[in-house]
Amino acid sequence: MEANDGHIILFDGVCNLCNGAVQYIIKRDGKGIFKFASLQSEAGKALLVRSGLPRDHLKSFVYIHGNRFYTRSTAALKVARQLNGPVQLLYRFIIIPKWIRDLVYDLIAKNRYRLFGRQDACMIPTPQLKERFYS
Repeated sequence: MEANDGHIILFDGVCNLCNGAVQYIIKRDGKGIFKFASLQSEAGKALLVRSGLPRDHLKSFVYIHGNRFYTRSTAALKVARQLNGPVQLLYRFIIIPKWIRDLVYDLIAKNRYRLFGRQDACMIPTPQLKERFYS
């Protein structure tokens, strides 16, 4: 699991909102730069620890780019910047102070299961996408 030069997204594998976001990213990642791991997987836990986060850090979307990692709203905006289409424009919200952006992020994250539901198990990638997922 080499992550030094990659773009890795760690996501809550049982959250419907998070799984939908992963599908959205895959469709708009024209260069295929992003790889994925669920926060619940052994690979996800190892990447969390490597980034200095606790193994049980399940409350935030995490974006790892090279040796840097980003969480919460900053992670989402940095990922949006790399995608094809108008979603890139969301990166402009980076000028809003982080504490304000993260308040909105935390409100959605805190209620994500109630609003969007959850699955009993992490999503299983299709055979075509399997190489983009760490397990």
